[in-house]
Amino acid sequence: MCRTGRQSDPADPETSCGTGPAIDAAAEAGAGTRAGAGASSGTSPHAGAGAGADNGKASDAAFAALLEDSAEDLYESAPCGYLSMLMDGTIAKINTTLLDWLGLDRETVVGRMRFTDLLTVGGKLYHETHFAPLLRMQGRIGGIALEMKQADGARMPVLVSSVVKYGGGGEPLLIRTTVFDARDRRAYEEELLRGRKAAEEARRQAEADRARLQEALAVLQQSLLPATLPPVPGMETAAHYCTASPDRLGGDFYDVFPVDGKRFAFFLGDVCGKGPQAAAITSLTRYTLRAAALHDSDPVTALSTLNKVLHERYSAGGDPRYCTAVFGVLDPDPATGRVTVRIASGGHPPVLVLRADGTADFLPTPGGLLVGVLPDARFVAATTVLAPGDTLLLYTDGLTEARTGEDRETLYGDEALRAFAAEHAGRRPQAVIQALTGLLDEFGDGLDDDTALLALGVPALDPELDPGTDIDPDPDPATKSTR
Repeated sequence: MCRTGRQSDPADPETSCGTGPAIDAAAEAGAGTRAGAGASSGTSPHAGAGAGADNGKASDAAFAALLEDSAEDLYESAPCGYLSMLMDGTIAKINTTLLDWLGLDRETVVGRMRFTDLLTVGGKLYHETHFAPLLRMQGRIGGIALEMKQADGARMPVLVSSVVKYGGGGEPLLIRTTVFDARDRRAYEEELLRGRKAAEEARRQAEADRARLQEALAVLQQSLLPATLPPVPGMETAAHYCTASPDRLGGDFYDVFPVDGKRFAFFLGDVCGKGPQAAAITSLTRYTLRAAALHDSDPVTALSTLNKVLHERYSAGGDPRYCTAVFGVLDPDPATGRVTVRIASGGHPPVLVLRADGTADFLPTPGGLLVGVLPDARFVAATTVLAPGDTLLLYTDGLTEARTGEDRETLYGDEALRAFAAEHAGRRPQAVIQALTGLLDEFGDGLDDDTALLALGVPALDPELDPGTDIDPDPDPATKSTR
């Protein structure tokens, strides 16, 4: 049966559905091709034809649905705002999306409002001073943040891009503009700003808290050290305390005090640990040594008393605390101008004796144990005599254990200190301490531990022979610094 409803007669060319041999041949060729395709795929020609028909129908349906999305509908319902304006800004066309965002009617806007009428006061100002001039010069501008006003008076942050359409003669005809909703972006930016402000406020608060803490630690540290050193007849004294970090309370200590009408006692040491616990041990150590010296000024006896106090106080709790210390007594002889020094050491670095002849050597105190570790610790005493121009130098291990070199891995060490001291031998105690203070500053971040310095010297008989007379003749004998 042919499409006209008439039965076809193969012998009658007028009633035949075919139109000639070419079409018949083409039909036969198409049939052969379909048959071959069916055979090669392993299915029957009928099955292949059915699958192809189903796929074709699905593709046709998808394409038909796509065609139903007209350009006009795409313009009106786009996920962004569109509007076209005359060169004076009069709105000639606007899509539904932007009208819905602003809560306006098309009749109210088209031909009656200009683009700037949709903007806030700030947006208008920016448009007239920046947006419009740049658009006229460049012909396009993109991604500009503005604010539009909605019908209810609310502000709507947007991102605006515009391009000028030109005629065949190069004359500007109209302005095409796209508007993107930036409310989510604005909320995100505001959240970031709030987070940034909160972080800055937290940083300021942390800095203020740190400053208060450093101030409190400095006051507490000063309370553990003598404000000034008392004058010692026939001698000169100088001291310095360098804090490695203002955020940590150190455990180094020193003091000089009279034990009777003639003699003076002195000590310098370092307690284990840092912070409040170290401060408590430092306070206990200072007052114990002062009290012990008033009862019996013998250096070994004073350290033995301190050892007993520390061991009984801290060993029972399972958290033993200890310190290193040097304790000594100055016994001046006014007739000769010499001063006999008797010292005892408990695990502390040996003291240095700087002679007037330009030499410097350690005063050995071998075998002294840490103070507070054992109930019956053994301490070693030593004696030396300071002649005019000689100085006794005491220090804590923060000086010798400072990291030096470019890699900051080499410790300064005892021998380097002895050589440095020898360069300043014969100078007044204040000059020696001043030189060591400069050395500590040179260490920079290589100084990991607090350092206490104490120098006790006998003035030279002839001041002109003392190379340290160029400094302040009456400086503060006890100085403190914070790195």
